Amino acid sequence: MKPSLLAAVAAIALTTAPSLAQEKEFPATLAGHAILPAETFVAAPENAPEHMKVSGKFTTPDRRRTEELGTVPGMDGHRPTNLSLPFDGQPVQGFSGIKAMEDGTFWSLSDNGFGNKLNSPDAMLMLHQLRFDWDGGEVERLQTVFLTDPDRKAPFPIVLEGSDNRFLTGADFDVESIQPVADGFWIGEEFGPYLLKFDAEGRLTDVFETVADGKPVRSPDHPALALPGSPTGKMPSFNLKRSGGYEGLAMSKDGSKLYGMLEGPLFLEDGSVEQADGRTALRVIEFDVASKEWTGRSWFYPLAEGGEAIGDFNMLDATTALVIERDNGAGVAANACADANDPKPDCFAKPSKVKRIYKIEMSDDNVGGAVRKIGYIDLLNIADPDNRKRQGGGDGFYDMPFVTIENVDRVDENHIIVGNDNNLPFSAGRAVDAVDDNEFVLLEVGEFLKAE
Repeated sequence: MKPSLLAAVAAIALTTAPSLAQEKEFPATLAGHAILPAETFVAAPENAPEHMKVSGKFTTPDRRRTEELGTVPGMDGHRPTNLSLPFDGQPVQGFSGIKAMEDGTFWSLSDNGFGNKLNSPDAMLMLHQLRFDWDGGEVERLQTVFLTDPDRKAPFPIVLEGSDNRFLTGADFDVESIQPVADGFWIGEEFGPYLLKFDAEGRLTDVFETVADGKPVRSPDHPALALPGSPTGKMPSFNLKRSGGYEGLAMSKDGSKLYGMLEGPLFLEDGSVEQADGRTALRVIEFDVASKEWTGRSWFYPLAEGGEAIGDFNMLDATTALVIERDNGAGVAANACADANDPKPDCFAKPSKVKRIYKIEMSDDNVGGAVRKIGYIDLLNIADPDNRKRQGGGDGFYDMPFVTIENVDRVDENHIIVGNDNNLPFSAGRAVDAVDDNEFVLLEVGEFLKAE
């Protein structure tokens, strides 16, 4: 090996070893467990178009409209979930992002609907204020705010363009992360990806295109992109995968900055993806609230071995934050298929392996580089000595073997809240043959929160 190559290898080792060595596992104990049943629906507002009274009408394989309720089976790969579409009303599901409030309630949001832009034109976008009864194990929905665009702020024609109230749908935006503020809500979405601002009544007031390193960030669902008129024509250019936008949106404790974390890595011109510390890395992009501009500063979040995406992101203090990191597996290894390449309806083809919450540090010292991963808790192995779980787990432990876990925030100095996104009716991780409920847990993680 040439000396120059030896030096390069040594340099790589120096940049990768410290952050990987600092990934320490911390204990977590179940302190509460509350469940909102999967089959929880809300009626569309009275002033919504008739089109919105029934949802999931376009979830057939060819997207042809079907009006008859319960005729399109929900499937998780090869496994039926025993819940079928269309639905009478709008599902209160797909919780993707949560924020604890000073009054003890929480704000969350339902994501775009049924999984993609094409099949969700009758899925209404909405935010929910929630309260949790940890002793009774119940989730109380205090209010629902339906999102609208009465002032035509969306930079493209929305599904309900000609309607009086202009309710927003899952074919317009894919809302995935939330930050409540005094005058409304900041929302991170994935189709653009865009940073959105809504007032307290759910009316869209601002739409911001994403910029990183002075360049636009666009997914294949960005409305400015179109296929060429000929198969030999030039394909549109985009640098982010579909569903790779703002899965996480955090806010600085003084409210002056927003930090949008992409779910997927940015692609470089040669087709490779961005890396940090020798691993695939996701961008965290800083936005200045007062000027309503991207600051030009960003950080890189390196995925762990086996990690494939993030689920939520909230600041703890000025420099540390919580991040959910996950793989794309679902279910437990005990019920794994004998052959992952030949999945069956009665087993999990790809069981869960990486479902974690990391504590990270991002500061002026590492801006432009990788965040420091301080440590993590394992959501597949949560201690439950007092048997507080209401489903799942085993003797003395609780687990969250869901494909998507998309809610985390600190509740107090020793506890955090965590919740799944059940992708209704397409995710079955708790059982091989039943749709997942919306599960929220209160975890005692004092040592983790105090870790430096």
